[in-house]
Amino acid sequence: MIGRSERVASYAVLIVFAGIVFVPVVLLVLTALSPMPNGQIVLTNLRWGNFADAWQQSNFGSHLLLSLVLAGTVTLVTVVIAPLAAYAIAVLKIPGHRALFTLFLVGIMIPLEGIIVPLYFTMRATPFASTIGSLIVAQVGLSVGFGVFWMRAAFQAIPSSLLESASLDGAGRFRLYRSIVLPLAKPATITLALLTCMWVWNDYFLAFVLVNNPDQLPVTVTLGDFTNKYATQVNLMSACAVLVALPIVILYLFFQRQFIAGVLSGALKG
Repeated sequence: MIGRSERVASYAVLIVFAGIVFVPVVLLVLTALSPMPNGQIVLTNLRWGNFADAWQQSNFGSHLLLSLVLAGTVTLVTVVIAPLAAYAIAVLKIPGHRALFTLFLVGIMIPLEGIIVPLYFTMRATPFASTIGSLIVAQVGLSVGFGVFWMRAAFQAIPSSLLESASLDGAGRFRLYRSIVLPLAKPATITLALLTCMWVWNDYFLAFVLVNNPDQLPVTVTLGDFTNKYATQVNLMSACAVLVALPIVILYLFFQRQFIAGVLSGALKG
């Protein structure tokens, strides 16, 4: 049993850390609503029009659409490919599955800075150089490795006796994957989708290097350009930052239960 003093101490620590995270967010939102270009917070005169001004001056709508296409496509492809590859490695144990998994691990361990130069020249030689298409291909390649690692761990948590029973009942490999393995791994799959979407959405470095066309930039790079152009208008910069972060915040709030379940319990419920 946890004593009352320990419970109070635990809540106090949680409140402190929550404040460390929450206070800067509140200050950012209040700065975005400031009527003063220098960002001075004036609680008696909040200007919601700053968001409309930031949207128009940064051409936010078109860049938001590009980011949605980028994050949605990469997430969808990763969630389709990674579980299939992990299933082949963890459950079917195809020939060479250990070496294949090691190859995926090596891909995860290599930092992006170590491959960005050859990746840039490779993408420059493709038909979709300096477009959102190059980002999609690169992000899929970077995301699938982690996806295989993540889903392999989830599939290995499934009792082998359950899989053997389904096989004895006549379930084939695809039926086993579709009806047994994938439903049990639903929390892990949703968590993988959320992590992939957040990573792709928040990426700046890869988009900055691979895309030189201003009309093809995602919102994160657009935010950087907007900051350079309107460095003296702190309120509009803050409003643009809020607009960039808002879709991911909404996505996490909507799927937070599934995300926590996937992180804590892996593939199995209860």
